Amino acid sequence: MFRSILPPRGRPGRPATAALALATGLAVLAAAPAVAVAGPSVSDAARPVVTRAALDPALVAGRGADVDFLEQEAENARTTGEVIGPDRTAYTLPAEASGRRAVRLTPGEYVEFVLPSAANGITVRYSIPDAPTGGGITAPLRVAVNGKHLRTMTLTSQYSWLYNQYPFTNDPQAGLLHPDWWITECQCVPSATTPSPSIDKPFRPTHFYDEQRLLLGRTYRAGDKIRLTAPAGSAAAWTVIDLLDSELVAPPRVRLLAANVLAFGADPTGRRDSADALDRAIAFARRTHLKVYVPPGTYQVNRHIIVDDVTIEGAGNWYTTFKGREVALPTPAPDGSVHTGVGFYGRDAADGGSRNVHLSGFAIEGDVRERIDTDQVNAVGGAMTDSTIDGLHLRHTKAGLWFDGPMRNVRVTNTMVVDQIADALNFHTGVTDSLVAHTFVRNTGDDGLAMWSEKTADARNTFDHNTVQSPTLANGIAIYGGTDTTVSHNLVADPVREGSGLHAGARFGAEPFAGHLRFTNNTTARAGTYELNWNIGLGAIWMFALDRSIDAFVEVTGDAYLDSTYNAIMLVSDWPVKDLYSITNVRFRDVRVDGTGTSVLSARSAGSASFANVDARNVGAVGVNNCGSFHFTPAGSEFTVTDLGGNDGGWLAPWLLPNTITCDDRPPVAPPPPPAQW
Repeated sequence: MFRSILPPRGRPGRPATAALALATGLAVLAAAPAVAVAGPSVSDAARPVVTRAALDPALVAGRGADVDFLEQEAENARTTGEVIGPDRTAYTLPAEASGRRAVRLTPGEYVEFVLPSAANGITVRYSIPDAPTGGGITAPLRVAVNGKHLRTMTLTSQYSWLYNQYPFTNDPQAGLLHPDWWITECQCVPSATTPSPSIDKPFRPTHFYDEQRLLLGRTYRAGDKIRLTAPAGSAAAWTVIDLLDSELVAPPRVRLLAANVLAFGADPTGRRDSADALDRAIAFARRTHLKVYVPPGTYQVNRHIIVDDVTIEGAGNWYTTFKGREVALPTPAPDGSVHTGVGFYGRDAADGGSRNVHLSGFAIEGDVRERIDTDQVNAVGGAMTDSTIDGLHLRHTKAGLWFDGPMRNVRVTNTMVVDQIADALNFHTGVTDSLVAHTFVRNTGDDGLAMWSEKTADARNTFDHNTVQSPTLANGIAIYGGTDTTVSHNLVADPVREGSGLHAGARFGAEPFAGHLRFTNNTTARAGTYELNWNIGLGAIWMFALDRSIDAFVEVTGDAYLDSTYNAIMLVSDWPVKDLYSITNVRFRDVRVDGTGTSVLSARSAGSASFANVDARNVGAVGVNNCGSFHFTPAGSEFTVTDLGGNDGGWLAPWLLPNTITCDDRPPVAPPPPPAQW
C-alpha cells in the first residue's frame, strides 16, 4: 500500500551479532552487482528445469495462480556467465531475483534455455545498470533459437533502480530524504548525531529488475533452444538474467459484432493519441448495447478513460496494448494528483461510482518512474460495482489496480501485474463481496495484494489462488482490518524487506478486524524477512497490533511456510503501544513449517495463540521465542501458547508451555536446507 512501515525505530536493542550478517550488508554499487559467484564458467542443463517460484512444482501443487506460461530459472540453464547468489540481503541483485539467484552476463556471454513445451512467446526478467546520474540506460539482448539469430530486444533500466528512503528517488547521489529518521546503517538518527554519520551513496538501491515479452513469430517445439546473449559492444557492463517464461500464445481474438475502436478513429500504430476515439466508441457502445472491441495494435492513451456500464475487449493481452506517457497536470487535481497517465477508471465513489464494467484481453503499459502517492496513475482505478477484470497484463504504472470504495462485487481474474512502483492491487475503503483469483504478480514496489479498510471496512472479500513473487518492499499479501476476509490457496515467494509473505496489520488507521480472518492453504517460500527499521527478522506470516488490538476470529489452516529466512510465524506489537494492545486467540491448525532461520513462533506481544497439528522440521533456533510484552514477570510471558495436540517435530516442547520466557531479541540465524516433499 502507499505507505512505508513507520520510520522511527520501534525498540532499542542490543547491537546486532555477527550472525546478522545475513541481513545487514546493505550496500551495492550501481556500476556492478554485489554478488556471490558460484559454479563453473559453463553449466549444462541436460533437460529443462521447470519451476514455480523457483520451487519444484510438486511442493506447491494446487496453490498459486493457474498461468499459461512455464517458468525456468536462469541459474538452472546452460550459461557462460556467472551464477549470482543465493543472497537474501536487501539492496543486492540476488535478493530481488526469483529464488534469490540469477545469472550475470558480461558482453559476449549467454544463457541458453531448453523449451519444455511448445512456445511462440517468451518473457525475460532482467536487470541492467542504471545511468551514473540515474534515469536508466538501454542495452541490446540478442535472442537466438537453435543457433539462429531471431531478434534483438532492447532492454531498459528506465523503470528500475530506485534509491534512498521512502518514497524513494531516482537520483543515486541524493542525500538522505529523511535525516530525522532512525536508520539501521548507523544505528542513529543522522540529523541528531554528532559528528554526522557518513552514509554511502547510492543509498539503499532497490527495484533492480524489469521484464519484457516477445512474440517469436512462429511456434517452436519442446527441446528447441532459446539463447539470450549480451552482445559485444553493449552499453551495459553487465546484464543479469533472472528467468525465462515460455508460453504458447493463442491467436488474437476477433469480435465482429461490436463497436470496433478503429471505426471511431483509434490508431493501432500508436503514433496518434487514441483517447478521444475510445471515448467515442464507449459512448456508441452504451447507446447501442454493444461491446467495445479493440483489435491488435498499440494504442497511445495519455489520460484516464472513464468507464461505466460498458464492456471493453481486446484481442488478447499479447496483441492489444494501451500505452501512454505520464503527463504533468498544469495544476494539481482535487485528489492531489500532479500527473495523469494511461488508465481505465470507474467514477469516483463520491459521485456514485461506476457499475457493470467488464475489461478483458488487453495490456496497459504506463510510464511511471517515481513514486508520488497522491498521483492517480494506476492502470485500473476508481469504483466499479458489479464488474469484472479478466486477462489483463499491467506494467509500469504506480499501482496495477487501486479500487477506492465504497463499492461491491468486483472480480479480478487471470490477470498479470508486473513491474509496479507501488501495489499490484489494493481494495481500499469499503470494498465488499469481491474476489481476486488466479492473478499473477511479480516485482511490485509495495504490497502485492492488499485490502485496506481505511475509514470504511472492507468486508467479505477473498484472495484465492494467486501468485505473488518478489515484492521489493512490504508484503506479498496484506490485510489491514476488515470483516470476514479469506486468503486462500495463494503462493507468495521472495519478499525482500520491511514486510514478509502474509500479513494482518491493525495499522494505517484501518478499521478493526471483525468477524473472521482466515488464512487457508497458502504457501510461502523464502519469506520471514528482515525488518529494516526494527533490525529484527519477521515471520513468513506476521500479525502486527499497532493502532489497536487484534481480537477477531483469526484462523490459519493448512498453510505451508517453506525456507523462512527468520521465523515462520510472528505476532508483534510496536514498543510504544505494547502495553495497550494485544493479539489474542489466533488459531493455527494443520500447518507445515519446513525450514526456519530462527524460530517457528516469535511472540513479541501480549496475547495468546493455539496450535494443533503444526509440524515443523529444520528449525534454526528454539521453537518458540516468547518475549511477550517484554516485562519478563515472575509469572512468565504475557503471551500464552496452547498446545492442542499433534504438533510434531519437537518445536513445541512441554517446557515452553504455557508462557515460558525464551526471549532472544535478535537470535542467531541458521540458514535451513532447501524444502523438500514432506
